[in-house]
Amino acid sequence: MKPLLGKVALVTGATRGAGRGIAVELAIAGATVYATGRSTRAQKSEINRSETIEETAEIIAAEDGTAIPVRVDHLEKEAVRDLIQRIRSDHGRLDVLVNDIWGGELLMEWNKPVWDHDLDNGLKMLRLAVDTHLITAHYALPLLISRPGGLLVEVTDGTRDYNARNYRLSVFYDLAKVAVDRMAWAHAKDLAPYGATAVSITPGWMRSEMMLEHYNVTEPTWRDAITAQPDFAISETPRFVGRAIAALAADDHVSRWNGQSLSSGQLAREYGFTDLDGSQPDCWRYIQEVREAGKPSDVTGYR
Repeated sequence: MKPLLGKVALVTGATRGAGRGIAVELAIAGATVYATGRSTRAQKSEINRSETIEETAEIIAAEDGTAIPVRVDHLEKEAVRDLIQRIRSDHGRLDVLVNDIWGGELLMEWNKPVWDHDLDNGLKMLRLAVDTHLITAHYALPLLISRPGGLLVEVTDGTRDYNARNYRLSVFYDLAKVAVDRMAWAHAKDLAPYGATAVSITPGWMRSEMMLEHYNVTEPTWRDAITAQPDFAISETPRFVGRAIAALAADDHVSRWNGQSLSSGQLAREYGFTDLDGSQPDCWRYIQEVREAGKPSDVTGYR
């Protein structure tokens, strides 16, 4: 029941959202999870939200899992280096690296060309989305490849196919999310000779803490938002993408996915897991076949 027992995982950006869901599911599957983020009870990030990495660790402990919360700003090279040295010293191995660092929610400006977008905000968005992932990979991947079977997961927004066909309404956001997917593809080339695998993964329309607040609902009442936004019926919890990554990490033949762009809904069909409510929301297939096709909102057959 714990296929990842004895494995060590690092989940960056584990304070909230997808990162928290991923950390929880990897720990439930038996991995020892280092959960990093910038928000602790003693010190918040500039986003100034209530979620903390200690809270993530407490959720994992309540599920009988093991988590080690570490405050790390992944733009600070020395802090990332020290984190990896700590993991090497404590365990001598790193089996799963999940790069889920983001933090650009307050920097986005939609439907503005580059000359009207705040330049400093846009460039910071790219640093948060791209530089953090590269810095972490630089220090963490040598430990990941020290034994065969390592898995690197780059978390993005949108499948490779969707992002190739659609502009994400902000040149900076568009670049950020496409770059993360391309990064996974490039890492796959470097990792393959060492028996390691790199993929990008996207959740669907995720009911993160911020998204629930946006619609003025809670997780138990999330369906109330469907009246205002019918497509919200395809949404999923952050734990769904967590289960996708846990399934990948437990797959002895995960190398078959090397370099690919994956989604939570796609992997649910492949591995047979469900969201917390027992459903299998397939958001990106729904977007292509229903929303992009101009059909009325109807999730029948998509969850």
